[in-house]
Amino acid sequence: MVEKIIWSKEASQDRNNIIAYWNRRNKSNLYSKKLLLMFKEATKTLKLFPAIGKPINRLNTKLKIVRDYFIVYRIQEDTIRILSVWDSRQDPSELDVIINK
Repeated sequence: MVEKIIWSKEASQDRNNIIAYWNRRNKSNLYSKKLLLMFKEATKTLKLFPAIGKPINRLNTKLKIVRDYFIVYRIQEDTIRILSVWDSRQDPSELDVIINK
C-alpha cells in the first residue's frame, strides 16, 4: 500500500482544465462533479493497489483509465506521483512527451 499521492502541478492543471471545459460546455457543473468523484475514487484505488495501472514504456510509470481520461502516474517507493490527466481522444504522440519527462 502507498502512503501518499502527490499531484504534480501539471496534473492539477490538467484536471482543472478538464473540469473548466465541461463546466463551459454543459453550462452546469453536474458532470464535472461526477468526473471529479471518478478521479478521486481512482486515486483511492491506486493508493491501495498501485500496480493496477497499465504499464507503459517508462520504468515504474503506469496509467489508470477513468472514462475517456488516462491518469498517468509513477510509483516512487511509498508514494505515487500523478504526472498528468490526459484526454485519450487527443493525439497519442503528445502522451509520449508527458511520459518521457
